[in-house]
Amino acid sequence: MPARTVADVAKTLDHAVLKPDYTAADLAAHAAMCVARGVGCICVRSVDVAAAMGLVAGSPVVVASVVGFPHGACPAAVKALESRLAIDAGARELDMVINVGALKSGDERTVRADIAAVVAEAKPRGVLVKVILETCYLTPAEIATACRLAEEAGADFVKTSTGFGVKSGGPTGATPEAVRIMLDAVAGRLQVKASGGIRSWDEAVAYLDMGCTRLGVGDAAAILDGRPAAGAY
Repeated sequence: MPARTVADVAKTLDHAVLKPDYTAADLAAHAAMCVARGVGCICVRSVDVAAAMGLVAGSPVVVASVVGFPHGACPAAVKALESRLAIDAGARELDMVINVGALKSGDERTVRADIAAVVAEAKPRGVLVKVILETCYLTPAEIATACRLAEEAGADFVKTSTGFGVKSGGPTGATPEAVRIMLDAVAGRLQVKASGGIRSWDEAVAYLDMGCTRLGVGDAAAILDGRPAAGAY
């Protein structure tokens, strides 16, 4: 496999600007970094979409919005409305959190309908939908089921984590084991985004080599520079 260039990896990065205490100045600084470094996508809180659009205007950087973030525990109608408002503000991609409790309860109909409500807002307007599974809470079988439901609902991607989930004694973000289950489950029909805990160039390249097409990171500049990423994302 040919070596990956910094520019190539930068295009796969979804740089997350999602912490609850981030200010307008923080958003501006992160957006400027994304533009300067050729980062493919900046993923922001839904209230920040319009501002982010202005900050990256004229550049190739795509703006994504989270939906139902970080817990996924709001009604499907609320996620649909948040999706519509984010798209109206300019978002071209949506990263939605599934109803984790419904999945773990075995309520496949609710999980599928929840995803489909977001897809119904996005697809007619050419907007991609990434479904965040929050894999740290799920068994291998539940991960595979969530991937199937995301596919049935018409999503474009499945994604490991919000970066905010916590499981006592376990990982909070992407793991090779979870990503392998996801890749096998979707078998190329959907794309896979590894997110949460990717903190070095080597980790980023390893997930890309596995078959992921996007990586969610909190410190894109550090990863592209080959130094350890700062922060906890």
